[in-house]
Amino acid sequence: MPALTVLICTHNRRALLEKVLASIDAARHPSGWQIGIRVIANACNDDTLDYLAARSGARPLTFEHEMRPGKSHALNRALSTLDGDVVAFVDDDHRVDAGYLEAVCQTFQSEPDIDLLCGRILPDWDGSEPAWVHEQGRYRVYPLPVPRFDLGDEPKTLGRGTAIPGGGNLAVRTGWLERIGMFSIELGPQGHDLGGAEDIDWILRGLSQGARLVYRPQMTQYHYVDGARLQTSYVVRKAFHRSSSSARVDRIKPAAYMIRKCIMCMGSVALSLDSARRRHYLVRFAAALGELHGALKNR
Repeated sequence: MPALTVLICTHNRRALLEKVLASIDAARHPSGWQIGIRVIANACNDDTLDYLAARSGARPLTFEHEMRPGKSHALNRALSTLDGDVVAFVDDDHRVDAGYLEAVCQTFQSEPDIDLLCGRILPDWDGSEPAWVHEQGRYRVYPLPVPRFDLGDEPKTLGRGTAIPGGGNLAVRTGWLERIGMFSIELGPQGHDLGGAEDIDWILRGLSQGARLVYRPQMTQYHYVDGARLQTSYVVRKAFHRSSSSARVDRIKPAAYMIRKCIMCMGSVALSLDSARRRHYLVRFAAALGELHGALKNR
């Protein structure tokens, strides 16, 4: 019988961890597949370990505690112990759709040439969020304070030159784990900071070795919306850190256009009287500054 392991790395988010595990329990389990859950608690000092110990006795769940802080340490600890046929990465602040497990298992079973599989990540909006997070016009804000990955309603093959997913909604045949290797410690987030490009770097290494990556919209997860993040200051910090991480992954070197971009965005901020326009250019300025920061670190 083929086996799927759902892997969750968590850090001091017991309440959110409980929600994602409940969503996996509630999801439709595909017939003919064995489903297991593996949790790596990363430097947790809340009640996560007590909760996992109580839960694991009655469920197909195993867990370990990785003391070294950093998500990549937790991921790398798991890689050496995973078995079965497929591993699905799920973030601790997500919940899975009712058809998630079926989408993963049925796709890998029916299409043996697929090596990596990704799906939708949608913000779990509840209607209390500010209107600007839904803006799609000229002054929309990107990246959003809540991650989103949505390539539409049709499946498609992805590769270099297309959108590359993060690791929050990714599944892979276990034979590729050793081939791709460990996740970058340097690029991975520490705790709940805003860094993190270790997953994209990992996927790109797989693509460079010939792995086939496919997007399936039915493989859907919903990202928890933290109201504290729905502020301009948070989005500005996120734009800086994510742009810096992307520059590191792409091995971009410093260039004069980066300084020009920073100056132009800073000027647009200074000349913006409208709050939507000012927010838009503040985020663009932070992203431009982040790109320069990452490029300088590459040098």
